[in-house]
Amino acid sequence: MIQGIMSFSTTGAETLSDAEALARSGREPELFAVLVRRYETALLRRARTILKSPEDAEEAVQDAFTKMYLYADRYHSQEGASFASWAYTILNRVAYTKYKAKSLEWGKRTELLPEHYESLPDARAEFIEDLSIRNEVLAALAKLPETAAKILRLQFIEGKSQEEIAAKENLSIPAVKTRIHRAKKLFKQAYDEQQYE
Repeated sequence: MIQGIMSFSTTGAETLSDAEALARSGREPELFAVLVRRYETALLRRARTILKSPEDAEEAVQDAFTKMYLYADRYHSQEGASFASWAYTILNRVAYTKYKAKSLEWGKRTELLPEHYESLPDARAEFIEDLSIRNEVLAALAKLPETAAKILRLQFIEGKSQEEIAAKENLSIPAVKTRIHRAKKLFKQAYDEQQYE
């Protein structure tokens, strides 16, 4: 797909980090091909889970790479978040925008199907399984007060039940539920804010 179009010589460029390749691609556009080679297959897989159509998925990935290239100056490396998480965030936005547009083309507003909900960035299974989303989650957790971050780590990353958390933290079940509820609200706010940084 895109790799075939971008057939520049990038000898020695494979040793560059993602951030370096992106930063230098403004002056040396051929270096962007390194990022395409590294991420195209994974991004295509993700786009297909959202759009179901191989053609639409390819178009979404091309659009996402275009946005990455055009807005390369907006990427800032930060602890707990990688280039991959930024790339997946852009792809998710492009793919879901395309999904909504396709729904309107079909003559009605279609509700997201359960399998689409599962692939949303805030679905719990995706948080654990998808490295890019995990990076975003870890970055958002790092912004929370330690008690809130700890309770969310125990339940959603370590997979502990509320009963296990109560026993470990010497709390009552209602206290655990209250802390999780408050922590989730703080997390959602931190996660949403970082999407617009």
